[in-house]
Amino acid sequence: MTAVRLGAKSRLMLVLLTLAGLAMFGWPFLVPAGSDAATTSAPYLFMALLPLLMLLVLAQIADGGLDAKALAILGVLSAINAALRPLGAGLNGIETVFFLLILAGRVFGPGFGFALGATSILASALLTAGVGPWLPFQMLASAWLGLGAGLLPRKIGRRAIRGLGELVMLIVYGIVAAYLYGALLNLWFWPYIVGSTMGDQADLAYIAGGPFLVNLKRFAVYSLITSTAVWDTGRAITTSVLLGLTGLPVLAMLRRTVRRANFAPEAQFDLAGKGQ
Repeated sequence: MTAVRLGAKSRLMLVLLTLAGLAMFGWPFLVPAGSDAATTSAPYLFMALLPLLMLLVLAQIADGGLDAKALAILGVLSAINAALRPLGAGLNGIETVFFLLILAGRVFGPGFGFALGATSILASALLTAGVGPWLPFQMLASAWLGLGAGLLPRKIGRRAIRGLGELVMLIVYGIVAAYLYGALLNLWFWPYIVGSTMGDQADLAYIAGGPFLVNLKRFAVYSLITSTAVWDTGRAITTSVLLGLTGLPVLAMLRRTVRRANFAPEAQFDLAGKGQ
């Protein structure tokens, strides 16, 4: 069962959006030497990808993948996440959103997880006046997090240990995702921190058009010093603790919702592209 069935159009849109998003997150390592304009135009180029998020949802609807029941559940969970997020805002990486996003992506599938990640962050930003140039980056990174949760292996060990094994897998995924999310978000603003504003850390500033390995090392050390040790670790601890405490009962509740909503199984396709 899956709440959002991804058809051919949706899958294609999702792949294109992912490739474009990876390019936009990684643009500091791709610009040629002497490209000064890139350091000021990248955020505006990335904001142009926001309509693609909407097109993805529209493509899912056009393919019959997002019905009224799935849309209602998506709205409720987005509202819950939007209300939960301010509880940990600004407290050394305490993050109260990712655990529910991971659990929902696990139960409702990758398409639903992707949509929930994007809409949760958007709703939270509108609720807390947190709209800014960072919002598109946060939306896509969170959408990827929900997508990844939905793509995790479905079969976990023997029946006797399946519940515990699934929970451990989700906790490990949450920890890894917390650090990856932090690294991705660092990429959007790191190039704009020039040496004059970093004081004795000027050797960690971005070099426009510089060698890939040099910039990669500077970014890794910068992230380790300013983000990984506190913010990302706090996010990983919070997510893993919340998953450990609430994972099994919330999974059971969400799966009861799936059974009652009676979502149709995702269509299987043969080599000719015809639904079976």
